[in-house]
Amino acid sequence: MERGDRIIDSYALNVNDIVVDVTIVQKKNEAVSLYTISITNISNTTKIILEKIRDEFVAQETKTVSEDSSMSDVQEQFKDKILKLLAKYFPTADRKTMDMLINYILQQNIGLGNIDILLKDINLEEIVVNNAKEPAWVYHRKYGWLKTNVIIPNESRIRHYSTIIGRDVGKEITLLNPLMDAHLKTGDRVNATLSPISSKGNTLTIRKFGVRPWTITDLLRDKTISYEGAALLWIAVQNELSVIVSGGTASGKTSMLNSIANYFPPNQRIISIEDTRELMLPKMLHWVPMETRLANPEGKGGIEMLDLIVNSLRMRPDRILVGEIRRKKEAEVLFEAMHTGHSVYGTLHANNARETINRLTSPPIDLPKQILSGLSLIAVQNLNRRTGRRRTLQIAEILPNGDPRILMQLNPIRDKLEFLNEPLAMLETLSLYTGMSKSNIYSDLKSKIKILKWMASRNVININKIGLIMSRYYQDRPIIESKGV
Repeated sequence: MERGDRIIDSYALNVNDIVVDVTIVQKKNEAVSLYTISITNISNTTKIILEKIRDEFVAQETKTVSEDSSMSDVQEQFKDKILKLLAKYFPTADRKTMDMLINYILQQNIGLGNIDILLKDINLEEIVVNNAKEPAWVYHRKYGWLKTNVIIPNESRIRHYSTIIGRDVGKEITLLNPLMDAHLKTGDRVNATLSPISSKGNTLTIRKFGVRPWTITDLLRDKTISYEGAALLWIAVQNELSVIVSGGTASGKTSMLNSIANYFPPNQRIISIEDTRELMLPKMLHWVPMETRLANPEGKGGIEMLDLIVNSLRMRPDRILVGEIRRKKEAEVLFEAMHTGHSVYGTLHANNARETINRLTSPPIDLPKQILSGLSLIAVQNLNRRTGRRRTLQIAEILPNGDPRILMQLNPIRDKLEFLNEPLAMLETLSLYTGMSKSNIYSDLKSKIKILKWMASRNVININKIGLIMSRYYQDRPIIESKGV
């Protein structure tokens, strides 16, 4: 620490019994804060000895590693051999200490090194390695982008990390195929690039998969959405109206989509389609998750989003969830599904309701505007990069002519999602198909707000508990309401 530096936050991590201190420091002469990690229960002297053991181990054993071996297979294969080397240099260490030292050697030399430590921090959303000359960066839930004290020693090590990640999931990255999208077995999404495609060096970008799926209660407690907005979306989902969640990168689109899925009734068949599994629904739901697959190096075996969407329509779905709508054919099939009685929910990159319509009706999606009426609501998510806050910016309905009508909009001064206009198309649709009057619909909105406040006050954030509450609500709604829930 230098004079003028300020510690913003500090906490400890336990990574396989390796104790790591995390400190976030605002340095006097740095434009961004620094995220530092320090292993506290392994001394510098011990680290030097471990490096000697590592060199001895590598010289003896790495030539025996099979090209097909996964990271976990290799680690299991060499645990006993590393233990013997440790016993040679640390004859008096107990078993717990030995296990911790084994984990350290495996992590540093067969795993992802200090990247493994960063992956264990639940406060981080993104981990980025730009090259071997610069420190890695992380995106912290509370503090945004931070520079770390983690530096990968050379470009070949970054490439090695990419290779072992790809090997674990049957993908490869080479000079002929220098781009790779993959995911770790934990669900974390990985993108890797090789130089000279990324001109400064090899890169690695890891978007962490949430340890616990986001629920509607989480969004309410974090003030991402108001109770009125959450209840309005609930009414739409309950009555099988289709919804698209739009927003910019990292604005919380998938989290909102996952939260909307909390409202699904248990007696309907749900098909989800994603490039990489991120959605997590309550276990009591009739849910079939599906994933796309890239072609192999020979260009065979690829399964695209369109293939799965078309196939899902043959699986008698009541609800179809799509990770992201990108192409014309996908959108055409989905909107055709809406017009033939299926409820569709998906995400789209767009910054507001008007832009969402423009994206759907302009290339590359390029749908005719008149078919957009099959969609009922657009929920727009926004990330304020200055404050790090994620908020629902707008909820809009789609009028019969395909234009958006803003129902609710974020008041940035009050930091609250507020009603701007009364629903027109939505009220008309609900009245036509359910027979509910305008007063019935508003009464239903109030009862749903009451239930959501009850869930938030009791911190009901477990996705399966929320699924059970929804199940009971749909089965015996009058009883729930009479109990004051």
